Order: sequence, then structure tokens, then C-alpha cells
Amino acid sequence: MIRVAKLSMAHVHAGGYARKINDNPETELVAVWDEEEYGGRNAAEQYGVPFYTALDEVLSRDDVDAVSVDAITSDHPRVMIAAAEAGKHIFTEKALAIDVDGCDAIISAVEKAGVKFMISLPSRCNPEILFAKKALDDGLLGDLTFGRGRIAHSAGLDKWFNGTSAWFADAARAGGGALFDLGCHRVDVIRWLMGEPKSTIAKINNFTGNYAIDDNSVSVVEFANKALGVIDVAWTHRSGPNLLELYGTEGSFVAGHGEMHFETRKLSDEEKAEYIANAPSAPPEPMQQWINAILRDEPMTITIEDGRNLTELMQAFYLSSEQGVAIGLPL
Repeated sequence: MIRVAKLSMAHVHAGGYARKINDNPETELVAVWDEEEYGGRNAAEQYGVPFYTALDEVLSRDDVDAVSVDAITSDHPRVMIAAAEAGKHIFTEKALAIDVDGCDAIISAVEKAGVKFMISLPSRCNPEILFAKKALDDGLLGDLTFGRGRIAHSAGLDKWFNGTSAWFADAARAGGGALFDLGCHRVDVIRWLMGEPKSTIAKINNFTGNYAIDDNSVSVVEFANKALGVIDVAWTHRSGPNLLELYGTEGSFVAGHGEMHFETRKLSDEEKAEYIANAPSAPPEPMQQWINAILRDEPMTITIEDGRNLTELMQAFYLSSEQGVAIGLPL
């Protein structure tokens, strides 16, 4: 049994993670820490566990083995470094930090402590995306030339963020708006599938005027192999599919709206049908992978370096939009 402290209820997904911890027979929610404005006291009352406003007090408890972090993103380095130094295993909501320096500080603390770490990037466990990764690795799309990923919803149009979630519209605490939060899912996947980014240029703006933060964006990435990727992210999306597309010299992959289309010149129709039928099964979702790693030392498919790579690319997007120039990335 892993005894878990919930570190903040600030993120909109915090309630879902608290329920997972409470409902999983291998974990027990034993405490909640939070700053008063983010709803932690109510969560502690809901689950009948102690509430703390002093981080060092909850981390000093011997009966806390691990923490689940849903603090505001700007607080991630402070919270996770303290947790690592206290020897607690860490599960965190994305993004890892709002800048690369923050990521590097977290990585250093985690590596020094030797604790199990997982960042929640659930798209890595999506069966369609895993199929695309296998098809790429097997050479069935040939050399990638172009990729595109859209992820969007109506948060800006419908003013989703208020009360305990109002910080999502505060760049100093959130790091950015639609692109930095929602965009994490597509930015991570595009980078994972398409490889090392070489440079990027981005246009990021505010369409609705409902929040003083970005709600609409398009980012273009040139990868090391000269393939181009386009990532568009918005809180202004009323309807339509959130597509993921990959095009290569030998085939293509398109997924979205519950459908998948896969073409390749490398396989006959019969071989392609068999290949699709034998698609890889999805691994456990990120929190369960983390639990399995702690209890049984099983490998995890998402790493802390994946979190750093994601923030590095996000940081370049915002810098590019701010300066109006292409930004190079280290290869």
C-alpha cells in the first residue's frame, strides 16, 4: 500500500487524481496540503484526512510515501524539490515547470533522491498514438515529411476558469494559456513521434478577450530530418475534430473523432489489415504505471526528461511569438 499526500487541488484535474488514489486498492490518500484559495481544505474534509497549509509539515510525516502534485505550475519546482528531498515518490500534472531552468532543478532533485517520478501525459497511452509510433518505428510511413496536431476546446469562449481555477488565466502562475496547458498533450506527442526539433516559429494571440492570456495559437516546428510539424491549440473551439496527422514518403496516418486512417505502400491490403489487427495494446495509464514502479519496480513509458523536452519546446514557442522570429533549439 502506497500512502499518498495530495499536494494542492489547484489544477482542474486534481479531483480526478484524488479519486483515483482513494479508489485504487494499492494506494491510500492520507493528507492534503494546499494554499487556502485552491480548495484543499474542502478536499481534505471530503476524504476525511488531515489538511495542511505548511508544506514541510506534511512532507515530514513518516506515513507519507508519495505525493500527487496538482499545484499551480509556477510552484512546481518549489513543491517537487521539497518532496524529492523528503524522499517522497512524485506524480505530477503537466507541465513539469514553466521554464527549462525549473525543469532542470526538479530533475536534479529527483535524480539525487532516487524517487520514482511520473508526469501525467496520458496521450502516450492512447492506442491510436501507440499504433502511429509503431508504424513509424517499423518504417511503414517511410521518412516523415509533415505532421499536424490540433487540440482545442471552448474554455475561452465559455469562460471555464473562475474561482479556484482562475489562476489558469494568470501567465505568472500558469506559464501560458491554451497553448501551455491544453497544448501539452499535442506538443508532447508531435515531438515524440517526429523526433528532435531544430527550430520553431509561432503565432500566439488572444481571440475572445475573455481572459488576459493566450487562447489561440499556431506553432510550426522544423525537425532535424527537415520534416515540418504544425501544432494548433485553442480555447476557441466550438465543434469539429481534434486531428493528429502524419505524412511520410511511404504512407500516412490520420486519427481523430474516433476514427483512424492508415495507408502504406510497404504492405498489401491483406498485410495492412493484419498489421492493424495486431496493433500494440495500451500500457497502464500514467498513475498506474507510477504505482507499479513503486511497488514492483516495473518500467514506466514516460520519463521526467519527456517533461523537460515538452517545456523546452513550449518556451521556444512563446519566445518566438513574443519576438516575431524563429527560435533555434539545441540538437
